[in-house]
Amino acid sequence: MSQGQPRRPQAEQEPIRYGDVFNVYGELAEKPVKLEDAAMMQTAESTIFGRTQKGGPASLMQSAADQNERAGLVGHRDVTDIAGEQGVTVIETDVPGSRIITEKIGGQVVGEYVEPTPVTETVVIGAVQGAITIGEALEASARTAVTKPVDQSDAAAIQAAEVRATGTNIITPGGLAASAQSAAAFNETVERDEDKIKLGDVLAGATTKLPADKVATRQDAEGVVSAELRNNPNVATHQGGVAASVAAAARLNESVNL
Repeated sequence: MSQGQPRRPQAEQEPIRYGDVFNVYGELAEKPVKLEDAAMMQTAESTIFGRTQKGGPASLMQSAADQNERAGLVGHRDVTDIAGEQGVTVIETDVPGSRIITEKIGGQVVGEYVEPTPVTETVVIGAVQGAITIGEALEASARTAVTKPVDQSDAAAIQAAEVRATGTNIITPGGLAASAQSAAAFNETVERDEDKIKLGDVLAGATTKLPADKVATRQDAEGVVSAELRNNPNVATHQGGVAASVAAAARLNESVNL
């Protein structure tokens, strides 16, 4: 992969665009990098690699989007129309003795890896056969927000996600929602963040802890985002957190069905 670090345009008030970060062309090159785009790529990378890649497209996009938001040039929940409509994909292809992983935005390659680990099948993130479930989105959040102490907004979002994944309002004893509520209550009694229970502790292996699971949809994402917002004193979602991951998964799933 041959990307560099995000470069600021010469005009201080101009946003960092995709053409400043990646070797892309046309309309995409002129689009500013936005936070929801980065969240979508983080979810896609986490589903394939088990984590976001250090120095990879998701990391570069997050850095550029953060700078754009701090400068007031993009909104916190904005998404680039090309990413939202044409999709963000991570494609894993099996070749003899290795696998090739290609990351794309709107059909243009922004990253490619060759790994010497053979795989048995091709997986396309966002395609019907590779659609991301709510459980997988929660696991992605466990990796992108692994050190975030669990609070009431996280617990509410996890409960909303579990309800939508299982199709029932009954909270499973010892399940994700129950564990998150216990963690949030415990953390309220602890002063130091390093002693608190983290999202990574609660959401690790989320798919195996859910009694049922389903592909994440826009309606699911809206419910989870609403729950997190209602229970956050700042009325905001956490970057890379539960709501962001479910929303990113829903966007990825929706993009391949347009």
